[in-house]
Amino acid sequence: MDKQESRPTWSRQIEFTLAGIGSAVGLGNIWRFPYLCFRSGGGAFLVPYLLMLIVLGIPLLHMELAVGQYTKRGPVHALAQFCPLLKGVGIASVAISFIMCTYYNVVITWALYYMFSSFQAPLPWQSCNNTWNTPNCTDHATNGSYSSTASQEFFKYKMLQQTGRVEDAGVIRWELCLLLLLAWILIYLCIFKGTKSTGKVVYITALLPYVILFALLVNNVQLPGAMQGITFFIVPEWDKLLSVEVWVNAAAQIFNSIGIGFGFLIAMSSYNTFNNNIIKDTLTISIVNSLTSILSGFVIFSAFGYMSHLQDVPVPELAVDGPGLVYVVYPQAFSSMPVPQLWAVLFFCMLLFLGIDSEFAMVEVMVTSLVDQSNQQLLKFFKRKELLVLVVCSIAFLLGIPNVTQAGIYVFQLMDHYTAIVSIMFLAFFEVVGICWFYGVRRLSDNLEEMTGKRPSIFFKLCWQIIAPFLVTVILIFSVIQFKPARYEDYVFPPWAQGLGWVIAMASIVWIPLASIHTLWVLPGSFLQKLKLSITPYALNEMSKMPYYERGGRNKNQGVSVISTISLQDKPANQGS
Repeated sequence: MDKQESRPTWSRQIEFTLAGIGSAVGLGNIWRFPYLCFRSGGGAFLVPYLLMLIVLGIPLLHMELAVGQYTKRGPVHALAQFCPLLKGVGIASVAISFIMCTYYNVVITWALYYMFSSFQAPLPWQSCNNTWNTPNCTDHATNGSYSSTASQEFFKYKMLQQTGRVEDAGVIRWELCLLLLLAWILIYLCIFKGTKSTGKVVYITALLPYVILFALLVNNVQLPGAMQGITFFIVPEWDKLLSVEVWVNAAAQIFNSIGIGFGFLIAMSSYNTFNNNIIKDTLTISIVNSLTSILSGFVIFSAFGYMSHLQDVPVPELAVDGPGLVYVVYPQAFSSMPVPQLWAVLFFCMLLFLGIDSEFAMVEVMVTSLVDQSNQQLLKFFKRKELLVLVVCSIAFLLGIPNVTQAGIYVFQLMDHYTAIVSIMFLAFFEVVGICWFYGVRRLSDNLEEMTGKRPSIFFKLCWQIIAPFLVTVILIFSVIQFKPARYEDYVFPPWAQGLGWVIAMASIVWIPLASIHTLWVLPGSFLQKLKLSITPYALNEMSKMPYYERGGRNKNQGVSVISTISLQDKPANQGS
């Protein structure tokens, strides 16, 4: 049986759509989007955000889904087929997804810790009358530099029990370690049966967060001061639009939120039926993702308005920063809400489901790529896919243990800074160049016509050919220009830690040049002939079909160049791989 015919598919197409929504919609929608809005003047951020959704997010999502569905392969093989020279982009996307999954699950661990703690009455972060509190603790919200709130101290001194420096690792926080193990067990149960298990889980993990978000919104809008926060969220400060940073941040948020470059969208779409209507999935996933961000904006900013009312300070002067938005600011708001335990449990349960969706998508990239790379040999070795998934999850769990030491928050921040900010922009740039320019918009349009019977509109072609490559290049340049060394709050990481961060970043990026060198090495002919073949789609496919003695560039009997035997034409219309 042909490999493509034996590849499993989603039981129902709605399962892929929900899995795509779940993988795109994550914790970034809940904290990174509101944080960028807050920092960029509220409503002023929505203007470039929605524009970038139209010209960057939707076209590139459409591109990735088309690549996965057409090749029926994960990102490694898909990119190798489309542009052999940049096959390393596929390897790099798998590497970055695996690196991220080792520490992203720690966020789910924190959500579990807070969710279980939320059943206590009163909430443990509701007062300063606890053994972990310091003399500087205050029961009331404050922006003072010499005091800290009860919710801040619960996060730092109770849950994390953090040390003051990254080199002071302290001991393993066994409570967090066991919850990390529980989080990985949940991920394993979600994906161990492949599309059969994932397709069923997404009905809960992708839909339940919206029920909770709407419930929270209904509650929050009734709180005093809520409209002040909502007004700040939707009314633009037009002068902020003159800042290039606001536009770059909006583009980067669209990119990171949807998940372009991480490989999991290519991997999941590879399980689609060949004639699936990609444009419908593209619009559904991208629009629902952005609407979720906007909905969470209303939820978060209504809570900001309430906190502004309690503190008697304007909304822009609130102290808000990154993960603290979820694990410090919001718990602080719960403390003053009616029935605080109910809202806290609902909120952290929502974070759990949002995190699980994104996490198992990243793990699935690794599993899919390993199976594709071995041509099913790994499945024969492990006998069952469940054992392969168990090995991947176990390794990722062990690599994540440094994040649950007393210095774990520093390890987490260091990895996130150099992976999510540095690595992903390089991967995105080379992916767009490889598919949109080297493979070409014409070939991609032919593939879409073969699958769906329709060629893409002039809008998509224009975005793929000009707008998307330009914007990704601008984002990459500004990411490099504006790059700042990693820090956590006021703590700046020492040089050795910064160096380790670059090693982590290079662990994914380095595959791009290494794979390019390997491609040029194995292809026959002179350097210019090698270079021409390296940007020829499916050249490596044809090489793999040739006898070993021909791969060196000469025919055994005739002693002539065999470059001409490698087809330089497009992939045959009826060929599945």
